[in-house]
Amino acid sequence: MYDIAIIGGGPAGLTAAVYARRAGRSVLVLEKDGFGGQITHAARVENFPGFFSISGAELGDRLLEQAMALGAEAELEEASGLRRDAAGMTVLCASGASFAARAVILATGAKPRALGLAREEELTGSGVSYCALCDGAFYKGRPVVVVGGGSSALQDALLLSETCERVYLIHRRDRFRGERALEEALRKRPNVELVLEAQVRELLGGEALQGVVVERRGARRALAVDGLFVAVGAQPDNAAFAEQLRLDGAGYAAAGEDCTTPTAGVFVAGDCRAKAVRQLTTAVSDGAVAALAAVGYLDGLSAPRPVS
Repeated sequence: MYDIAIIGGGPAGLTAAVYARRAGRSVLVLEKDGFGGQITHAARVENFPGFFSISGAELGDRLLEQAMALGAEAELEEASGLRRDAAGMTVLCASGASFAARAVILATGAKPRALGLAREEELTGSGVSYCALCDGAFYKGRPVVVVGGGSSALQDALLLSETCERVYLIHRRDRFRGERALEEALRKRPNVELVLEAQVRELLGGEALQGVVVERRGARRALAVDGLFVAVGAQPDNAAFAEQLRLDGAGYAAAGEDCTTPTAGVFVAGDCRAKAVRQLTTAVSDGAVAALAAVGYLDGLSAPRPVS
């Protein structure tokens, strides 16, 4: 029986583990893929306080190392549900394993959103990618398309423009939503073409992607490209815990800044929570708040007890 089980080993979950251990609570972190979360795919992180520049992989490693050094336990397990019992909660796992805890913090994050095109899933790994950092090196000297209008899409386009022959950035609206500095940097790259008010309508090719059809203001244009990088946001990974949460229309946990849920003893943190800003800093903030809320719950307090 653990005091707190944390589902998700990204920045929110690992920060929660640090704060819970500093409060003297036994902690188990469950992660289904790799510890560190999506930030580990970032080549450079330059907006995290205290670091002028650090790779996402190194930052993820440091977060895990700190939590483990404080005594948190970690398991690579996919949590598939929660069951309440007399002693607290039982976390059920896809492998058949189960773990008992008195309180649970859900820090499940969000996964990349697909475009919903025909053959998109079939061509994933054969031209279609959701991670420019992971797969960009395969397209050195070749033309590619990035789809999206937020900071992630702009960052992906910048990264790819360093090695790819040509980069088309497609966005369905008339202006980008990402950081202005990133957009200005892209406009200075001679091998980047920004295509606004446009959408990818069709994927071309046989066993591998050979091009895309883009529609803009009713006119269609075929682009000969070898890679399509999708950066149109993410969808939360909350479905397995819907009974314990109140989800909004997009599937995010409708929890406030206190990170509490309608289920006593269950808390939520990070990108899976409904909020206006999803950044590394807001994820770690949620992790701290959720951990202190869980400690307060275990102490029988009405409010979290500060931990220095």
